[in-house]
Amino acid sequence: MITVKMHDGNGIDVVTQGDGPTILIPVNPIPVEGSQADELRKWGVNPALGKSLIDGLSDKYRVVAFDYEGHVLSKAKPDTLTPNNLTRDFIAIADAVGANEFAYYGYSWLALSGLQLAIRTSRISALIMGGFPPIHGPYREMLQVTMATHGMSLDKNPKKYDTHEKIQATDEYDWSSVELIMDESQTKQFVTLYRTLQDFDDKQAQTMINCPRLCFAGSVDRIDYGEKWGNVHVDIVGPLSNHYDELKAAGWDVHILDGLDHTGAMQSVNVLPILRPWLDSKLLNY
Repeated sequence: MITVKMHDGNGIDVVTQGDGPTILIPVNPIPVEGSQADELRKWGVNPALGKSLIDGLSDKYRVVAFDYEGHVLSKAKPDTLTPNNLTRDFIAIADAVGANEFAYYGYSWLALSGLQLAIRTSRISALIMGGFPPIHGPYREMLQVTMATHGMSLDKNPKKYDTHEKIQATDEYDWSSVELIMDESQTKQFVTLYRTLQDFDDKQAQTMINCPRLCFAGSVDRIDYGEKWGNVHVDIVGPLSNHYDELKAAGWDVHILDGLDHTGAMQSVNVLPILRPWLDSKLLNY
C-alpha cells in the first residue's frame, strides 16, 4: 500500500494487486466489517465489494484500487471536486504506481468521473462506465438532487431523511428510517461537481475518446426521488436502451442487466461476468 497526495494536499491509500495490464478501480479494497457491514447488507451491498472485484481481476491484471468515494467523504472538497481536479487525482495515482497506460472502471458518479478522465488524457487503454450513461446523462437531475440534499445538510433542526438512491420503501427495509449522515461540506462537493457539469456536452465528448469502451446498467435502474428532492426522476438505464444504436455508433459496447436496479448492478457477482471477458478481449494478447 502507498499513499498518494490528491489535489487538495490530502493523501489517499492505494493498493496494487496482480500483474498484467493496469486497471484503475476507485473501490474500497478493504472489506467492511461489524455493524457497518450489516447496514450495507440491508441496502443489498456486498461489504467486500471492492475486494471481490480485485480478486476477480488480479490473476491477469494489475489492479490499482483506491477508495475515492471514502476519501472525499472523509476529506471533503466542497469547492474543488471538479472534473479537472478528479483527473488530476486519478493521473497522480497512475503516476505513483508507474502506469503510463491504464484501463479505468467506475460506477455511478465515479463512472462519469471516468468519462471526464478519458477526454482529458490519452493514457486510457479501456474505459468502463457502470450505472451512469455515457450519452444523455442525467446531469441536470443530479444537480437538483444534490442541491436538495445539500439543503438538508444545512437544516439547523435536522429531521430524518432518506438519502439512499433507492428511495421508495420496501417490505424488507424502511428507507425513511435512515438519517442524513453527510454534513454541509460533504454534500456541497457533489453540488460543485454537478454544477460544473451543467454545460458538459456528453455527445460531443465522444469524439475525444479513442480507447475501447463499455457501459452497462440494470434494466430497472430508474430512481424516483421524493418530494424533499423535488420529485426528481433519474433514469440511468433509459439512455442505454433508448439510444442503444447511437451508443454503438459512438463506439460503446452496451450491456443491460435484466431485473437489476442501481445497487444490484454494481455487485461484483453481476459486474465480473461482463467486465472480465470484455477486458480480456480488449487488452490481452493471445
